[in-house]
Amino acid sequence: MPELILNNLVRRIGRTVLTAFGVGLGVATIIALLSVSDGITNTAAGFAHLGGSDLGVFQKGVSDPTVSVLQTSEVARLERNPDVASATPLLLIVGKVKRDASAFVFGVQPEGFFAQRLVYATGGFPGRGEIAVGTGLAASLHLRVGDPLVVQGRRFTVSGVYHSGITYEDEGGALPLAVAQALTGQPGETTSIAVELRPFASIAAATASIGRQFPHTQVIGTPQEAARAGANGALIQNATLVIVIIAIVLGAISVTNTMAMSVLERQGELALLSTVGWSAPRVAALVIGEGIGVSLLGAAIGLVLGAVGSLLLVDVMGVGAYVSPSITAWGLGRGLLVGVSIGVLGGLYPAWRVTRMAPLRGLSRAA
Repeated sequence: MPELILNNLVRRIGRTVLTAFGVGLGVATIIALLSVSDGITNTAAGFAHLGGSDLGVFQKGVSDPTVSVLQTSEVARLERNPDVASATPLLLIVGKVKRDASAFVFGVQPEGFFAQRLVYATGGFPGRGEIAVGTGLAASLHLRVGDPLVVQGRRFTVSGVYHSGITYEDEGGALPLAVAQALTGQPGETTSIAVELRPFASIAAATASIGRQFPHTQVIGTPQEAARAGANGALIQNATLVIVIIAIVLGAISVTNTMAMSVLERQGELALLSTVGWSAPRVAALVIGEGIGVSLLGAAIGLVLGAVGSLLLVDVMGVGAYVSPSITAWGLGRGLLVGVSIGVLGGLYPAWRVTRMAPLRGLSRAA
């Protein structure tokens, strides 16, 4: 039967390719969205470990951790927690670098472990009117010590170029915390507090104890917690689910239409198979097999388009600097599963029509 299915698909190659391409577009959309969604989750998880911290503490209930607001006075209280070795506030400035809207700028305390762990290739930590930039941002904007950089409408001079090994830091810049607070009009406030735990302290236990000590905060230490941290992540996941369902329905309709037309055109051929001993279920399996074959071809097209499309999507969104699509075997497998599902669903109705067709009537129509 596989050889017969292949021959039937090749015989109507134009229709097969057009239907497969339609299925492929749906599968490609799914793979691209899943890859970007997983990439955003990984980004959020990394954002919770800025400066090599073990945990990130953010305001509870915000739609996005980047818009969190905490008081810097809470750092001293947090450091009294028995599981905490040190804590440092981070004030995040998003989308305000004039020449690179995707770059993050961090307001940091000079004495905090975040600032202390920056390794400077040239120059050093900024003073007033100065900004330090990561190697990634320096390379993309061709910045050197002494060059100007405008952040939120204010001109700063590059004091140094650092490397930390963390993408968001190396693709961004650092300002003294007091300067960042004055620049954003947030005196005494910070976006998050990076936490370094004591040796042998349990992340789960520390997360729970900090949550009890500061009930108005959310503590992020794992990718799963990062994925649940904001409404935006949930929104992306829900939107992806809706698109998956729509792609399956539309793809199934397309395959159903193609296979139904094929059944009508081949009534004589299918009736002849029945007269030579093929059972109705076997003929129906042939029709479903052809539907799956078209969908598998479409899924193969979709896997390629989806992988390329995910890279283009982050560029269009302007987040390529800190979000990398996560193209995994599981993600590709889900796209392939959708393709097979489309083939099965799309072949059900035509297969049912075949089982209801009388062989003699089919032969008479073909004559």
